[in-house]
This record gives sequence, C-alpha cells and structure tokens, in this order.
Amino acid sequence: MSPFHHLHHHDQQQEQQQQQQEPTFTPALLTYLKQLSSRTRAIPPSQLGEIPLLPSTSSSSGGPGPGSGPGSGPGAVPDLHQLLTYFTSSASSAQGPLPAEDLDLSKPLSWYFISSSHNTYLSGNQLYGSASGEAYEHVLLRGCRCVEIDVWDGEERKGERGGEGEHDHDRLRDRIAEHLHRRSASHGRNETATVVSDASERDKQQYLAPEKTNVTGGGGGGGAVTSPIRREPRVLHGHTLTKEVSFRDVCIAIRDAAFKTSDLPVIVSLEVHAGTEQQAVMVDIMNECWKDMLIPLNKEEEECKVLPSPDSLRNKILVKVKAAPLQSAAATISDDLAAEAARMKLEDSDDDSTSGSDEEKKLQHKTTTSSSTTTNTAGGDSGGGKRKKHGIIASLSALARYTQAFHFKDLHSPEALLPTHVFSLSEKKLMVVHATPGPTVFSHNRNFLMRAFPSGTRLDSSNLDPDVLWRKGVQMVALNWQRCDAATMMNQAQFDGTGGWLLKPKGYHGSLQGGESKISSESQMDAMVARRRIQLSVELLAAQHLPMKKSQEKGGRLAPYVKCELHIEKPEEANGLPMQKDGHSSAGEHKRRSKTSKTTDPDFAGEEIHFPEVDAVEELSFIRFKVMNDAFGKDTILGWSCIRLDRLREGYRILHLLSADGARSDAIMLVKIYKGVK
Repeated sequence: MSPFHHLHHHDQQQEQQQQQQEPTFTPALLTYLKQLSSRTRAIPPSQLGEIPLLPSTSSSSGGPGPGSGPGSGPGAVPDLHQLLTYFTSSASSAQGPLPAEDLDLSKPLSWYFISSSHNTYLSGNQLYGSASGEAYEHVLLRGCRCVEIDVWDGEERKGERGGEGEHDHDRLRDRIAEHLHRRSASHGRNETATVVSDASERDKQQYLAPEKTNVTGGGGGGGAVTSPIRREPRVLHGHTLTKEVSFRDVCIAIRDAAFKTSDLPVIVSLEVHAGTEQQAVMVDIMNECWKDMLIPLNKEEEECKVLPSPDSLRNKILVKVKAAPLQSAAATISDDLAAEAARMKLEDSDDDSTSGSDEEKKLQHKTTTSSSTTTNTAGGDSGGGKRKKHGIIASLSALARYTQAFHFKDLHSPEALLPTHVFSLSEKKLMVVHATPGPTVFSHNRNFLMRAFPSGTRLDSSNLDPDVLWRKGVQMVALNWQRCDAATMMNQAQFDGTGGWLLKPKGYHGSLQGGESKISSESQMDAMVARRRIQLSVELLAAQHLPMKKSQEKGGRLAPYVKCELHIEKPEEANGLPMQKDGHSSAGEHKRRSKTSKTTDPDFAGEEIHFPEVDAVEELSFIRFKVMNDAFGKDTILGWSCIRLDRLREGYRILHLLSADGARSDAIMLVKIYKGVK
C-alpha cells in the first residue's frame, strides 16, 4: 500500500472532523450571514472590531493564519468562515458580559439583590401542589440563593387516614383544580408554563427519628426530654391540600445542592408554625445536616453595626427566623407560658386575603376550614382543635446571626434601625407602604434587608412584578419558580452569571459606617441613580430549531411570531404615587408583535420593531423576546429570551432561546439591534 494512501486517509479524516466541528445553520439564517460577508448588509463598526480577533478557519487547510485573513485589517469584512465561527461563539450573543462592578462581593449584604424563591417546597399551585426536597435542589442548582421553608408539627391529623374526611378532601381538590383551569383559560395567559402535580393522596408516611433521642424544648434553655420515638417536623403549605415533605429531607436537599453551582451564601427563610418541642427538633436537625455551613455562635463578638459581605460568608447558610421572647422574662415562668406570652403574628399572615375575586376567597376559606378543623398540635400544646401560635425558642432564634426577622409595623418602629433585621412584606402591603408619606421603602433598603412575596390570592402560583420591587431596593423578591412567566424570565436575566448575588446600582448603596438614626423620605427619583434616554429598535431576521410539542410533530400547525416587551420604570413608581393595579401587572410597559411566519426555522424577513424613546435605569430595565405559536385558542411559547438593558448589545446578534419551562435549548434567533443611549 502506498504511503500516500495514509496521507490521503489522514486528510480525509481532518476534513470530516472540520465538517463536524463547523457550525450548521439553516438556509434562511445562512442567507443573512452570506449577506454580511458580501457586504449586502453592513456590520456596525462597533461590532466589526470583535470579529478580526478570531482566526480564519481557512488557515487549517494551508491558507492564511490568524490575523491575516480577509477580516484581519481595520474595517475589513470577515469571510463567511469567520462569520460562522463568530456567530457560534459567545462574542455574538445579544447579551453582553456582566459589568466588572457587578461582580464586587465585598460590600454589605443589604447592597445586593438576591435571587429568591417563595414556598420553595411546592412544585405546583398553592392549594394542592406536591411538596418535595427535589424542589429545593431544582432552584438552588439554577442559582437561587434564598429559599423558604414552612414548618409544622410532625403529628398525624384527624381525617387524614380514610373515612369521609379523605373523600371530602378529594372532592374539594377536584373543585379547586377545575376552578384554576377555568380561571387560567378565561384570563388567556399565553405566556406562562407551569408544572402542576396530579392531585394525589396526602403522603401517609410519618417520619420517625432514632429511639432515645434527647429533645431540648422551651424558650431556649429547657431541660432534655427523653422519648422512645421522636416525630420530626413537616414542611407543607398550611391549611391547604398540598402534600407534605419531612423537614429533615428538606435540610438534606439544601445541604447537597446549596453550593454545587455557587459558593455564595444561601439564606433559609423559616416560617415556623411548629410548637416549642418541635422547634428544638428543628435546631437539632439543622445542626446535624448543615454543621459547618452554619455561622458559628460567638458570644464575645461585638454587636453588629454593619452587615458583613457575601464574600466573607462563602459556603455559609444564613437562617432567617423571628426573634425569641425576652429571656429575662421567660426565666421566671415555664417555657410554654413564655411562648404563650410572646405570641407573634405569623410572618406570612398578611392582609392579602382581602384582595382577589369573591370566588377565590370562598375557595380559600373552604380549604382553610376543611384543613384547620382537622389540625391539632400534640405533646401538650393541643387545645380543642384550634392551633395556638407559639413564640420562637432561643436556640432557634440564635441561628439568625445577620437575618433576624421582625413583624413589620411601619418604618418608624425601633426595629427598623436594627442592622440585622429583615422585614417580610406581601406585594400588596409593600404597595401600601410605597404610597404612604414619610420614610420610604427605597431609603430603608439602602442599609437594611427586606423580602417581598406574592399575594396569598395567587392560588395558581403566578408571580408579582419583580422589577418594580428591585427598583425600590428590595433585596429578596421571592418568586414561584415552578412557573415560567414574565417574573421568572426577568429574574433569570437579572441574575444570569452572578451566582445569585447582584450588586445594586450605585444610587442604591447605603452607608459603610452604620448607626443610622432614622429612615429618610428619599424616593428612587431623588436618589443619584443614572437615568438615560434610550432609543431601541430590533430587526427580526431568522430563527432555527424552535422546539415542537408531540402534538405539533404529528401534523399540527406551527405558525411562529415574535412578541417583544420593554419593562421600564413608570413615573408614579419613581415618585411614590399609587401605582396602577397596585403594581401587580408584570406585562411590559411597551409591547410589539411581529407578523406570523411558518415552520420551526422561520424567516421573519427583516421585520423591524420600534419602541418609543424612554427614560430608564438600564440596570433595572428589561427587554423580553417571546417566540409564540399562533394557534387556535391559546397561543403557546416556543422559546424566549430576556436581557437587562445595560447588557443588551448592538449589531447583528444571536438570541439564545430558552424553552417554555426555562431550560436551555438549541433554538436561536438572529436579530439586528439598535440601541441609542443619551
């Protein structure tokens, strides 16, 4: 055999490998790239400078080397091979890299936005969805850094095992499911995707701890109680038909997933409905599961005046829980009496139930009645069927080193100036405070932590409008991650590449000295926040690899079109005036829609979308692209992308589209973006 045969075979292998590595584009998209290489379309000078840095692919076959191809000189036009390489690299993405200042993790905790989850344990709606430890793994691996746990006593409840009570629950669950289905259909929510679990029976598993386990009860210093079998607390959405999961399983899930994708601190927000004995069990489980992840107690440490930085708390779990009763008073009476004397409102028992439709109120009332009449506490804490509210024991409260929760009264209260306090407000309550003259939410959030959560009437796990709250400096805007809607899309854009902690814009920063004597009346309009005049337009070229559902693959009609929405600050929002719909709407302030195209690889033929000039804080404003299927009835999402305006790049760019449920996909769209900033 001739030696040249081996050389020829080697050349064939190289050619095959090069063909396999060479990016593939559909004919429609490739047509536009050819127009760029032939100068039929002009690449903006600002973008042209990015491309010559890439070597020409012709060098592999004996052609010019890096920097010597057609795209090497100043102002030169890249050849098609260079463009193919460029448009499959991150350099061509419509979303630019994070600004360097966003990656500074040396400032106090209150200077950051924190990616947060609401009722993290749920995988469906708020009334009969399933609860699991896997839900915590899901959000933590996606960059969430604040999770919520609702903890209840681990005792069996009446009506839970068979009999008429179980059938009543089933009938009520079916009615609620039917109502939510009608409500979603009537609202025509074509942009949301959710995973709602099947209405299954409540898990009958009772979680048992090892025998002869010591339980430390009471208001922090109670004696040990020896029990042959110790029940452990449960996690569930109280007074609903949601399925439960053990507190231990949740703690294990958090331990295993907390620091896999980010080493930045995780805040665990505890909503404690458990009695004093079960609270002691909670402390034991957290110490056992999280061990070195918890911040060690140091009695000799000076009182905190300024919150520490995220950088100093890497690989740490911060527990957010309410304060214990004053120990000086509790020392003279029994633990049970101390807890009874210090009854506190439940953190999420806001006045949200006063809003929403009459039908929703009736359903929620029936659910609460059905569940609460079968709920008792055990271990001496039980009354006659009505659950008592318990104070927090000292050993549990002590775990909240820098995140001590307090019931919100107003911004004049003494606790509003404690460096380590955290206020949790519903979206409705926050809008009321926003419109109330006096100290502002914006001023409070410069130096102190705040968490916001969706209204209790959002039975279908829909979400609040997060950008409105971020612009008020709210650090933890808790979202229902099981739903893919405008809110979770903006959350993904806000924290993409940050590890879950994002430094606020400069005008939102507080003091490094501490010792604030009052909360000021400064609004976000008064603050030194850079507002710019923005001109924005988008030319839609072509998309490819749009995902199809199985029903569409079997001959269903696919008719893609593009919706663009601009999310920016409203004038009344900036000036502290009452907001339209109490700020509940998460739709963009400016909406545009393209014409309808065809197939999974549509050509949008260069259709242009123009937005009016707007004044905006780029770091807290978003543009959202949704590729929709124009179907009979409800339109569905085929793919989407959301980008913060300060990261939106000009020129011919690739939009990497996520799937309807927020997962990465192969779908892309080629667009030309013009962004003028004054």
